[in-house]
Amino acid sequence: MDLQPRRSGTEPSPFSAFATTQTEDAHEHACSLQQWIQTYEQLSPGRFNGEIEEAWFGNVQVFRERTNQMVHEAGSSWKGSRTFGIPLNLEGQGWYCGESFDRDTMLTLHGGEELDFRTPRKLDVVAITTDKGVFNDYALRTEGRDIEAELGKRRIIPSSAEKMQELSALLLTVLDTARNSPHILGHAAMRKAMEHAIFDSLLAVIGNGVDALRPPSTSQARRQIVDRARDYMRHHVNEPITVADLCAELNVSRRTLQYSFQDVLDVNPVSFLRAMRLNGVRRALRNGDGRESVTDVALQWGFLHLSHFAADYKAMFGELPSETLRRRLGVPDAS
Repeated sequence: MDLQPRRSGTEPSPFSAFATTQTEDAHEHACSLQQWIQTYEQLSPGRFNGEIEEAWFGNVQVFRERTNQMVHEAGSSWKGSRTFGIPLNLEGQGWYCGESFDRDTMLTLHGGEELDFRTPRKLDVVAITTDKGVFNDYALRTEGRDIEAELGKRRIIPSSAEKMQELSALLLTVLDTARNSPHILGHAAMRKAMEHAIFDSLLAVIGNGVDALRPPSTSQARRQIVDRARDYMRHHVNEPITVADLCAELNVSRRTLQYSFQDVLDVNPVSFLRAMRLNGVRRALRNGDGRESVTDVALQWGFLHLSHFAADYKAMFGELPSETLRRRLGVPDAS
């Protein structure tokens, strides 16, 4: 599989890739972000230093950009995209498309719109650019929201500091994973899980839309939804099912699914899916030939945070996944 990123002027790469670039010139810096066409002009005096880290996987480009001088940025992102940026640190005031912004605002731009960004003297921003059609379809399937209609021509989105921190922490985790464990993004299940996690966090930051699909009014209707969801899970037990998959299959919103599971099983669908996936890992460890490591199996089932996975596995089954594998291979316990 070719993991090399494609250059500007082509369609986004469907494969995972990670790149980091350090620059000493604003124009060089502008040319470093893949798939973007940009022009940077340095406005404040002094030596320019910049850094860009970016990761590509599937429909998603995640990047972190740091600059130490005031610059004016012009240009556009790749066709059919939607970008969301979160300031991590800034020194001084910046202007984005005619509006001032601070750390508690999210910046957005869709492909084809002209970027008009005068940065503060120092800027550290983390951002995601994704296929806007894919993201909008995800929002419609899971929450009954038309995000493009909600955003309209807005360029700045105010939100709570807590939600912004959750999203920025997730994006930084993705970059850290791509930098230190690039093989993880080679797993289709992991790319899908990370993309959906980012989309969920974005929806939380953007705010609550009107749920077009109201929760069913009777317990019988909710039980039918849960029964259909469980039946779908059973027939796809070896696949990394997500809540978005269930919403699409059942044609219900995330909120409807949540109410139904809580009412019928007293557990939310995310926890139920996690239990299903943990059981899938356990079956794979108990029935496999031992050639795959615990990490490989966990990644195949969409577990990104391996330390959390190990703790959840032990809480569920009373032993660590490594102990399950050792017993399968007939290896005696080290103790």
